[in-house]
Amino acid sequence: MAASFRGLSRVVGVSPRLAWRRVHSEAGGHVKAEYDAVVIGAGHNGLVAAAYLQRLGVNTAVFERRHVIGGAAVTEEIIPGFKFSRASYLLSLLRPQIYTDLELKKHGLRLHLRNPHSFTPMLEEGTGSKVPRSLLLGTDMAENQKQIAQFSQKDAQAFPRYEEYMSRLVLAIDPLLDVAPVDMVAFQHDSLLQKLKALSTLKPLLKAGCILGAQLPQYYQVFTAPITKVLDQWFESEPLKATLATDAVIGAMTSPHTPGSGYVLLHHVMGGLEGIRGAWGYVQGGMGALSDAIASSATVHGASIFTEKTVAKVQVNSEGRVQGVVLQDGLEVRSKVVLSSASPQVTFLKLTPQEWLPEAFIERISQLNTQSPVTKINVAVDRLPNFLAAPNAPRGQPLPHHQCSIHLNCENTLLLHQAFEDAKGGLPSHRPMIELCIPSSLDPTLAPPGCHVISLFTQYTPYTLAGGKIWDEQERNAYTDKEHIPLCNVPGPALFRPPGATALWVPLPSLGPVSLWQRGPSWRRGHGSRWTKCSPRGH
Repeated sequence: MAASFRGLSRVVGVSPRLAWRRVHSEAGGHVKAEYDAVVIGAGHNGLVAAAYLQRLGVNTAVFERRHVIGGAAVTEEIIPGFKFSRASYLLSLLRPQIYTDLELKKHGLRLHLRNPHSFTPMLEEGTGSKVPRSLLLGTDMAENQKQIAQFSQKDAQAFPRYEEYMSRLVLAIDPLLDVAPVDMVAFQHDSLLQKLKALSTLKPLLKAGCILGAQLPQYYQVFTAPITKVLDQWFESEPLKATLATDAVIGAMTSPHTPGSGYVLLHHVMGGLEGIRGAWGYVQGGMGALSDAIASSATVHGASIFTEKTVAKVQVNSEGRVQGVVLQDGLEVRSKVVLSSASPQVTFLKLTPQEWLPEAFIERISQLNTQSPVTKINVAVDRLPNFLAAPNAPRGQPLPHHQCSIHLNCENTLLLHQAFEDAKGGLPSHRPMIELCIPSSLDPTLAPPGCHVISLFTQYTPYTLAGGKIWDEQERNAYTDKEHIPLCNVPGPALFRPPGATALWVPLPSLGPVSLWQRGPSWRRGHGSRWTKCSPRGH
């Protein structure tokens, strides 16, 4: 990654040796007429780019249209005293090299690792004095097997082999994430010399193939087959298969029966934190604290970050070279390089003059489908949810399962598929898949004493509703109010007791799928929002 930015520094004519000598520029102050590089958008990707460039001596400015930086990695105090990770809510996939290169811990990043990390309570009646079953998974393999054995002894024995199988695949493909992709254009159209140079891009791919060895066909199936086909070859118990399948469909308009859904699963097993592969955690202070640490790493070396500065146009000269941007207020900012962390649609269809782009390229960009099937609901409560399968402590302090990703309506893969089928027909899922997280269970800075913030990542909500309906306020409220049922009052068999059965719920603005699409690329993998306060009343 650093090598690619060094190449960019040579393009703009700046020596990397000057990076540590450059006078610090004022972040958020006066906009200069010219920079070496301009970054559109202060999401975490744009901030990372700015931090690397500035370290190499490339004088960089970042322009963000919102009043806060971070894009989807943002913390906002929507309700006084309650801090919400408004969109993204867990950390794992940020590359380890970035932590080291940008010295994020030095710039204030603090993490709370989760162990255990997955909790699936069953929607079933307990028998006699027994409580309903649940599946709790973490890093202790012996304990995992004990949990799985409630549903299948065979699956308990197979689970370590499955974990080893997936780890081997991750070990093979993980290095590919830090290198340039194979240069297929050079192989197809360039000169012999360029083709020879492009051979170097094949080395990591060949190395991955060697690691996989004779098992390559089986791993190919993970990339291309429905995740249910893969899991059926390993396990027989539905609660385990459904729990694992959630990572294959979360944030995507796919069913566990959709070919290729296994590819999404890999994204959720190839991450890691603090050197622990596959670990996911909460950022202290919310996801905005991650963006703040990256921004600090950039500005301490001289980068300038401006909020409430919307880029209206990318400037292109008569020779077809980018020469800067024009802000919405009319200010022209010259630069030798422009990087965009906006979506491809916004970058190429709205900001870039169309006459400089090939028609085939424009057509391909316009055909990209970035619609989200998810609505994210953020909730403030006055006490922890009390699960029937895992009753709360007498004093209400968080228990291990409260720190997990809590999977609701995930007793079997058929439920997940039915939720998908509802949305495919233009209807919000009757029993949506819900991933519930309580980051305040590990980070008490997010809520007042005794209170908590809850994130409900729910799917599926169709982008286009049946019958010509639109996602207006009434439709959004109808869906999000339905999703409060598990938190407030569930008749009959219940997953958990309410945090306050007679609590007052105050509706706040929500974002449906269309609003998510309009927000930008990092919001579209299901980052809708609704904030609801649970009053201290109740029992």
